[in-house]
Amino acid sequence: MRIVIQKFGGTSVATPAQRQVLADRVIEAVRKGYRTAVVVSAMGRQGDPYATDTLLNMASEVCPGVAPRELDLIASCGETVSSVIVAATLRARNVDAIALTGGQAGIITDANFTDARILRVDPERMLRHLKEGRVVVVAGFQGVTDTGDVTTLGRGGSDTTAAALGAALSAEVVEIYTDVEGIKTADPRIVSKAKTLKVMSYQEVSQMAYEGARVIHPRAVEIAMRKDIPIRILSPTSPGPGTLVTHTAGLADSPWPDVKEGRLITGVTHISDVAQVVVSQEPGAHPDQDAALRVFQSLAEAGISVDLISVSTEAQVFTIEGRAVRRAEEVLRPLGYKVSFRPGCAKVTIVGARMRGVPGVMAKVARALTREGVPILQTADSHLTISCLVPQADMTRAIQALHQEFGLEDPEDPPVHEEVSS
Repeated sequence: MRIVIQKFGGTSVATPAQRQVLADRVIEAVRKGYRTAVVVSAMGRQGDPYATDTLLNMASEVCPGVAPRELDLIASCGETVSSVIVAATLRARNVDAIALTGGQAGIITDANFTDARILRVDPERMLRHLKEGRVVVVAGFQGVTDTGDVTTLGRGGSDTTAAALGAALSAEVVEIYTDVEGIKTADPRIVSKAKTLKVMSYQEVSQMAYEGARVIHPRAVEIAMRKDIPIRILSPTSPGPGTLVTHTAGLADSPWPDVKEGRLITGVTHISDVAQVVVSQEPGAHPDQDAALRVFQSLAEAGISVDLISVSTEAQVFTIEGRAVRRAEEVLRPLGYKVSFRPGCAKVTIVGARMRGVPGVMAKVARALTREGVPILQTADSHLTISCLVPQADMTRAIQALHQEFGLEDPEDPPVHEEVSS
């Protein structure tokens, strides 16, 4: 039995016209012989009647201290409404369809309300419907605990739902339909010549998602990667093939010629509204060997995530979200260290599966940013990424400069890999 999972975001289910486009994609899959499961997000965007943020605001307006368990009850309603409307739309097109909540689809989670993790998927009910030829429309973003409490899966939860169902049902592919025609080499609002990437590895997509690209949630990529379920990123309104995400993309044994020739850098991502924090000891103070432990433990207990971490005997340098500055200051000042904050920064990252061990990549980054007069405030790297902290005001120029420096604006296939000298 050939199974496809199709996930549609909020804009794809927001209006009757958009739901007809969604139905066209589902019917196309059915005609190709696929048993089809559809995962839907809440209708529309913030401010729309059934959007998740709208529902949460309704609860907080009545009582600001709503318990997380009850927040999940109301937050899950938007996806439930979408599943019923989409199933009805399909039935109106003579497609046998049934709507299921996340719990009815067998998604069992832990009890970490508002950001639950999937423990397992019991696929029997879905398999029965699929074998009987029905299209199963599942409310994304939600599951239930073993005791029956409704939970939600946090940001990107519908992507996670789709990947988890794809893994549990051994789907041939998981299709993620978004507002763009695939994953781009950069944000097209910043780089007008950004290309749609044909093929990417799970690792590349996961890193791009973690570093600011919002086409798919990294948790969904990780689930699909564990079971080797291909993901295709598509637009419901574009006839193009989108971006295929697999294990072999970007590697020397890739069956796709444009990738096998060697793509050094895949894309440029960014995260805006970042603050740099420097924690050091006051001049003349006795060296504190436990400074790093005290600093990072205090931040962790306050629920503040840190990034771009650099630790030395003199100072701890790291970044936090801009919105967390006030809370971080409240946490760090009482520790007795010298603390300085530099808000108004952005993290710009190049991602590429093949750049590990290649000499001169950082030299190209520095050359591109220096040429544009963009100061590098801090750097960090992994085997897939190089990240630079830059002033927020220079973020756009930094992204455009790096995109051009690594040949990502070429309208043809990705450039052949070449050694770059330092």
